[in-house]
Amino acid sequence: MQDHSPDWDDRVLPFELKAADIRGRVARLDGVLSGVLAQHDYPPVVEALIAEMTLLTALIGQTIKLRWKLSLQVQSNGPVRMIATDYYGPDQDGHPARIRAYAGFDKDRLTSGAPIDQLGKGYFAVLIDQGEGMQPYQGITPLSQKSLAESAEAYFAQSEQLPTAFSLSFGKVTEPGQKEHWRGGGIMIQHMPKASPFVAQDEATGEDGLLSATDLVSGENEENWSRVNHHLNTVEELELIGPTVTPTTLLTRLFHEETPVIFDTQKVEFGCTCSEERVRQSLSIYSAKDIEKMTTDDGRVTADCQFCGAHYTLDPKTVGFDAISDS
Repeated sequence: MQDHSPDWDDRVLPFELKAADIRGRVARLDGVLSGVLAQHDYPPVVEALIAEMTLLTALIGQTIKLRWKLSLQVQSNGPVRMIATDYYGPDQDGHPARIRAYAGFDKDRLTSGAPIDQLGKGYFAVLIDQGEGMQPYQGITPLSQKSLAESAEAYFAQSEQLPTAFSLSFGKVTEPGQKEHWRGGGIMIQHMPKASPFVAQDEATGEDGLLSATDLVSGENEENWSRVNHHLNTVEELELIGPTVTPTTLLTRLFHEETPVIFDTQKVEFGCTCSEERVRQSLSIYSAKDIEKMTTDDGRVTADCQFCGAHYTLDPKTVGFDAISDS
């Protein structure tokens, strides 16, 4: 296998293990995480959750079609109330995909525990927007109390009945000539059976009575899934985040018996779609009386983008339902 690029940061590499009917992706994020986390002054435990969620988004999002939008959301009754990420498919082949993310949290409720301890009970949601005129797709599963990656695995098992596994590594690193910053890397694998028999809920053995990946495979498929997962579990954290081990070298180390087939990489970057026009659209549902309540003492309506921190200042006479009706 030949590396497609000497620079593996902020790229997702798809691959396939044909003999095992398994496909997957390898992701490495650097600048994307810096862009996402630089927009807010998040505490480290919140940064860690956003880093994990962003990494999951890059791995899952690589499969969506051009101009589609994938969103992952977490809602919780814990100190971190919400995490939201968006993955925008490339505008055209060869262009980068864009990712943005943010979290809502109660600073006074954060604990000294692990990042996952900042989430209480809640749900993990996957939303896909296929564009104008198409019905959005949404799937929801309860939050795992172990990790966001296990929540994503449970979603695929429960909602899609696709055996899925993740191995992720992320954290703050210090590299020569650079400030301390977040890096992340991960591998996602999915079993793609030739047929997809329905597995009944009463056969579930996963957390909270949900289906798990192992509930969905049997016979030769179970052997393949078990073998590939055994190799996946041997990966080391430094192998996932690099920079000395390229993704193709990593795949060879882990799955050389499976003869991995690799495909073209997808570049990803931090990017936000907010604009003054979108702000006006979001305010178009409000009446003049509602807009008046939103108007500041100096006679302006303001709005901030949660994702990128952009600040918008508008004339109240030009926004809201009444303004649009009069135009």
